[in-house]
Amino acid sequence: MSNFRAQDFPVPPEVDTLQRVSAIVGAIGIIASIVLAMSNPEQFYRSYLIAFLWVLGPTTGCMALLMVHHLSGGAWGLGVRRIYEAAARNIVLVAILFIPIVIGMTHIFEWTHADVVAKDPILKHKEPYLNATAFVIRAAIYFLIWGALTFILTGWSRAQDRTPTPPPADRKFRTLSGPGVLIYGITITFASFDWVMSLDPHWYSTVYGLLFMVGQGLTGMAFTAIISFVVSRRPPMDHVISPEKTHDYGKLMLAFTMLWAYLAYSQFLIIWSGNLPEEVTYYVRRLHTDWSWLAWIVLFGVFVIPYALLLSRDLKRSASRLAYLGIFVFLMRYVDLYWMITPTLNATTHLHLLDLTTAVGLMGLWLAAFCWNLKGQALVPVNDPYLEEALADGH
Repeated sequence: MSNFRAQDFPVPPEVDTLQRVSAIVGAIGIIASIVLAMSNPEQFYRSYLIAFLWVLGPTTGCMALLMVHHLSGGAWGLGVRRIYEAAARNIVLVAILFIPIVIGMTHIFEWTHADVVAKDPILKHKEPYLNATAFVIRAAIYFLIWGALTFILTGWSRAQDRTPTPPPADRKFRTLSGPGVLIYGITITFASFDWVMSLDPHWYSTVYGLLFMVGQGLTGMAFTAIISFVVSRRPPMDHVISPEKTHDYGKLMLAFTMLWAYLAYSQFLIIWSGNLPEEVTYYVRRLHTDWSWLAWIVLFGVFVIPYALLLSRDLKRSASRLAYLGIFVFLMRYVDLYWMITPTLNATTHLHLLDLTTAVGLMGLWLAAFCWNLKGQALVPVNDPYLEEALADGH
């Protein structure tokens, strides 16, 4: 049994600084977005959708990684488990942030217009699924499921800090995480269909949900690399998150990067070789129009550059260098979402200030809430039965 106390692993002052800066920057971004929205509400809701999906990524991505940690065990996850828990507990905030999307549905999704549906046989056929009522009900179900998984697991974790949970009592974490990962995969797949793929309701891809899910895993690992560096700059966390642990995070980032590239290329190859009009238009719009330059940024920013750098063992063992790469990958995940969404809504290149202000506003608010969650408990699960063994690994 662990001999550690919660006081042995305090949250460093850098987290307070990050919270204050994030809150201020987020407030400025939100105020600017509201002001700009008054003159262009349609652009506001479209930009807001991208920003919302960006903050959703580390929330549900870290929730999934938390369940993977409980299933796999190992030393790699104990040092960053509280990062996963704090990020996942932002699901309440993210659910609230979804409300403007419901309000602005008619500015985003063409299937919300009855006159358009009446003239389109495909939309008419999909109307039992693609309608405003079903859209809202499904979203509520997604958030309820994600919230239940998150707060049950994090609630057990906080209770474990007060009362040790020796084996086999800790089996409950794995018992819930097993079906939880499967449920996450199903719900995030349908959420990606509802919130992104339905922007072009004539187009479909069977790989889309999995690609979206892997992208969230990559976002979660990039965020893990950033925050683990922030909290590990002072003792005792500098010994908890050792070069061996950092190496593990780098290897997971590399794995998600390669899997994302494999799925993205598979989707492209299948659709392009099939050459079906209802499918190939997705890539024609992105590769043979004014948006083609963005495809190259996504290719190099999300895959080529991170892949090349993550092959370096020295980089993966350096918390600072991995954190800087994590920031780059985290930002590129926004660019990838932008590439997935904006060309569907705008035929020509259309960069708008609202794209920046909504992203800054929502991410600033999300980071401030994350820091508040993180400060609510010790930085490691002090009564976890495997903590001493995990801290001994790699030393």
